[in-house]
Amino acid sequence: MIRQLTHIGLWTALAASLAVVFYSAAELYRIDADNSLIQQLVSGKDVAINKVISGNTELRLARAFYLKQKHRYDEALSTLGLIMDQGDNAQQAKIRYNLGNLYLEQAVQHAEAMNVNEALPLAGLAKQAYRQSLALDSSNWDAKYNLEVAMRLLPEMDRINSQDDDSPVNQKSQLWTTVPGFPRGLP
Repeated sequence: MIRQLTHIGLWTALAASLAVVFYSAAELYRIDADNSLIQQLVSGKDVAINKVISGNTELRLARAFYLKQKHRYDEALSTLGLIMDQGDNAQQAKIRYNLGNLYLEQAVQHAEAMNVNEALPLAGLAKQAYRQSLALDSSNWDAKYNLEVAMRLLPEMDRINSQDDDSPVNQKSQLWTTVPGFPRGLP
């Protein structure tokens, strides 16, 4: 009886081990396939959307970066929107950082074209995305730097808009709203 139970136990352990090996092999194959698709995106070649949908978060993030490089902003936004809440905090911080980069690039393009009305909300969205990224991962220096760039972009645009108003009272109020940091003076 004990011999029969030992025999059944060994066969069960062998079957479980084989199942784990097959699952691990399938997972490694999927990771390799996703990595080759990411490499294809990095080299500048698009990937079919059905392959991206079945892929992991990193593949979708790589496709969003590819779309941003090709100035296909709406598609990149929708791709990032699908993966916004997936992954751990580090991945979510990376996704929000890339979302901020997408908004900031559009804001800079509109600012250079003097389309201030289009650039202001995009810069605000970029700042919001960078702050969310920093809330999830406060050690991300790139997000800190880009947040600073987005914050400095708005005062420049406010200065462009205020050139039409020449009143000294308006200039003083604009000065204090655009100076970074806290004003130093008497307590």
